[in-house]
Amino acid sequence: MTDAPTEATPQLDLETYLTRIGWTGARPPAPTAETLRAVHLAHVSSIPFENLQPLLGSAPSLALPDLEAKLVRSRRGGYCYEQNTLLSAALGALGFGVTGLAARVRAGAAPGVVRPRTHMVLLVEIPGEAQRWIADVGFGAIGGLLEAVPFITDTELRDGTRRHRYIREPHPGGLEDLWVFQALHDGVWEDQYAFNREPFDAADYGVINWHTATNPRSPFQHTLRAQRNSLDLHLELIARTLTETHPDGTRKQRRLSGNDEVLRVLAADFGIDLPSDTVLPG
Repeated sequence: MTDAPTEATPQLDLETYLTRIGWTGARPPAPTAETLRAVHLAHVSSIPFENLQPLLGSAPSLALPDLEAKLVRSRRGGYCYEQNTLLSAALGALGFGVTGLAARVRAGAAPGVVRPRTHMVLLVEIPGEAQRWIADVGFGAIGGLLEAVPFITDTELRDGTRRHRYIREPHPGGLEDLWVFQALHDGVWEDQYAFNREPFDAADYGVINWHTATNPRSPFQHTLRAQRNSLDLHLELIARTLTETHPDGTRKQRRLSGNDEVLRVLAADFGIDLPSDTVLPG
């Protein structure tokens, strides 16, 4: 569960966060399922996913004041640890209970390949309700959630224009079953990531974040990845290939011409501002 703030614990500027995500409802919103889904959608639609800091040579800070400066008060985004740490602080400030989990990403992996647990996911409790929910605003692929969804298995879940489900899978070590998060693409359920309910703390994410940002074998060290989500469009930039995907599955791709066009597209289409002299890997 989220720790109660103390004098030594930085507190989120909730009003500025709600402005950043374009919140137009009651302030502060009540901690209900409707609020959880709406805040999740507003966040994922307003704050872009991007790995620019590790790509440019440093690990992003997960300290709340630094996350606010970057993701809330600037036209920047971040990846899963930044995004979900910020959302966790916001949900905690609104009165939700939040537990951090860690998942093994399966999207794009060959069958049987076991990746390390490098993705942050949030298990959310609503006051007075038994049903728990999953929130995740930091998955850098089209298979990610637009809205928070109930934590239940074998049921098709509709989050905005996307379709997801959770299935149970035996844990290879004989522990609690894995929960496998799947997305429906072209009529096929595809694994996105798998996890169990072991809680992870800020210290754990600090280590994983450092590994993801600095390990020479990490893809975030070498390839630009940015995405912007909305109900009617998923926009993705990988290296210099820009892909637009619509809810009906239609896609359009084009290759950006060079560094200057990449910077212009990041600013205009993703809401990511970088200094004009920034040089990104091709």
